[in-house]
Amino acid sequence: MLEVGVIGYGYWGPNIVRNFQGLGNVHVAAICDKSSAALRRASSVNHGVKLLDNTADLFSMPDIEAVAVVSPVWTHFEVAKEALERGKHVFVEKPFTRTVAEAEQLIEIAEKNHRKIMVDHTFLFTGAVRKIRQLIDDGTLGTLYYYDSMRVNLGLFQHDVNVVWDLAPHDLSILDYLIRKNPEAIIATGERHLNGLEDIAFITIYFPDNVIAHVNVNWLSPVKVRTTLIGGEKRMLVWNDLEADEKIKIYDKGVQVKSGQGVYDLLVSYRSGDMWAPKVDQCEALRSELSYFVDCINSDQKPFNDGEAGLRVIRMLEAAEISLKAKGKVVHL
Repeated sequence: MLEVGVIGYGYWGPNIVRNFQGLGNVHVAAICDKSSAALRRASSVNHGVKLLDNTADLFSMPDIEAVAVVSPVWTHFEVAKEALERGKHVFVEKPFTRTVAEAEQLIEIAEKNHRKIMVDHTFLFTGAVRKIRQLIDDGTLGTLYYYDSMRVNLGLFQHDVNVVWDLAPHDLSILDYLIRKNPEAIIATGERHLNGLEDIAFITIYFPDNVIAHVNVNWLSPVKVRTTLIGGEKRMLVWNDLEADEKIKIYDKGVQVKSGQGVYDLLVSYRSGDMWAPKVDQCEALRSELSYFVDCINSDQKPFNDGEAGLRVIRMLEAAEISLKAKGKVVHL
């Protein structure tokens, strides 16, 4: 039985606790939050769990082997650093850290202390993303051309990070998982309207081999949209995460180019075939992710969404932030 502690019981913390408790080989030993209101909420549904308002008290509990850091982004580095130095494995809510330097330091500390880091990139454990990865790997889509995502809704407005750091980590972690190539350059534009932080942004990422990605994130949309288009040489894919059943649709459509003697003889033909919706596993992604975290600890296995994966996402976020402040300057990686 793995003993875990959860630090932070705000928006996402209760989901972490609930899913840990649903695993048969895990015991949530303690929940820590500085807010007395949060601890009162925790006490009403987590009977028998020690409630603490100080991380030092949690870290001093010798039976706790792993810690989930679900506190605000600006606290991730210090809390995760102390946990790793006290010999705990660490599960960190996205985004991993605020800077590349912080991420690199945590990875170094984890290696030194032989502890594991997993970054909470929950979408990588959804049936939809797993299916898309399979379709790319088996060549169904052919050579990738582009990834185009719209992730917008009205709120929830954050007070410590802008919309890029709040919503873009989802798509950037998915891109890292699907494309598996280091990006070459990033351009980001956006604007602030309400609370001094960018609430709408457009990010373009250039990858090797002419692969391009575009991510639209927005807190000011009148409707919630979670739609991604992925274009390949052979087929194209639409992923609508708000669909209950047919989340992924594959279109046997594309463009074929034949050239004649000269540029004016260039012939373009359009291919239009069937559309089908592959079966997508229905599972609670967070539960699968936390189960994988526990398995990695028990089997001494390196998670694929480890600190290095988190660092790659932070590099893209940091570059996007630089470009955003410079009104769309190209930032090379």
